[in-house]
Amino acid sequence: MILDITPLRKYRDFRLLYTGQLVSLFGSMVTFVAVPVQVYNLTQSSFIVGLLGTVQLVPLLIFALLGGAFADSMDRRRLLVVSEILLALGSAVLCVNALVRHPSVILIFAVTASMSALNGFHRPALDAITPRLVKREDLRAVAALGSLRFSLSSIVGPALGGLLIWKLGIASTYAIDVVSFVVSLIALASIRSMPERETIKPSVSSIVVGMRYAVSRPELIGTYVVDMMAMTFAMPMALFPAMAAGWGGARAVGWLYSAMPIGALLATLLSGWTSKVDRHGRYVVYGALIWGLAIVGLGLSHSLAAALIFLAIAGAGDNVSVIFRGAIWNETIPSELRGRLAGVEMISYLSGPMLGNTRAGWVASISSNSYSIVSGGFICLVGVLICIPLLPAFWKYRRVA
Repeated sequence: MILDITPLRKYRDFRLLYTGQLVSLFGSMVTFVAVPVQVYNLTQSSFIVGLLGTVQLVPLLIFALLGGAFADSMDRRRLLVVSEILLALGSAVLCVNALVRHPSVILIFAVTASMSALNGFHRPALDAITPRLVKREDLRAVAALGSLRFSLSSIVGPALGGLLIWKLGIASTYAIDVVSFVVSLIALASIRSMPERETIKPSVSSIVVGMRYAVSRPELIGTYVVDMMAMTFAMPMALFPAMAAGWGGARAVGWLYSAMPIGALLATLLSGWTSKVDRHGRYVVYGALIWGLAIVGLGLSHSLAAALIFLAIAGAGDNVSVIFRGAIWNETIPSELRGRLAGVEMISYLSGPMLGNTRAGWVASISSNSYSIVSGGFICLVGVLICIPLLPAFWKYRRVA
């Protein structure tokens, strides 16, 4: 039942990559809280906060597939280094903007959109390099460790972000992110470069090859569709700054952002049972259903404590889905297509929350926070259940021996 940390013990380069990305994610999660809080403070509008997701989605859609093609055609470590240098510069610009007397909301939108484009190169390179650092039998443990990394950073980062905003101001949160990228770059510099044997050049045709493969595998389509359904309709994060205003302000908003990762962390620490599960497809669905039910509970909550409990349950459910989605991807995607398929997966994984935050902010602006969250949770439940008869091959999918 306990988390398997074997890959961290066995593989030096994986250990370096994992540690560097863990530190970097801490900083990114601090910024993840700082940006919507700053925008809400400047505009007092949940709808504008929700629009951050839309602005970030467009460059993501454009550059994720291109970044995946680059990840399959060049040294993935080098691509990670260049991406992180530019991401650090973006955080530095946000820091400087926060220090001026009248911070620019337009600049915040422009920088976050640019960083979303850069993530289109960073994430596929990271996802593509990871399986090459470990053996196949350790891939499920790697998926669980990836979930642990995300959970830890998502707990500490937002909580630290809320504390820094409260004590030191917005600029300090962005400065922390810059420092975290420096640590990650040092770790990446210590990893062996990893040029690919194949000579595929980034092109539209190479991207089309990756898209065709994704469409040809029903188990992959299922992972994309279920996640999009859950996140697009039941993502409540754009409403956290407004919800926190009545529960303690900056201190409360940090806890709201941290609650889901806390639940995910608890589920990860008890994830040993996942190695005994063969039917990965249905457990992706089970996790999404738990997520939807918990989001309904969040919308009906009238206190911070109740909201945090339901968010933790939602995070645990989503974590179950994440582990089995990751296992399906690692088991079914060949190495020469990992970068391009990571780009497709990134669009699925990130566009859902971005669209979901926009939906949540818009619905709340014409109704209420509670109605926006509860209605989204119910739509999520119905949509995920419909996926079962529509995607039978995904529902019946068993792990590869």
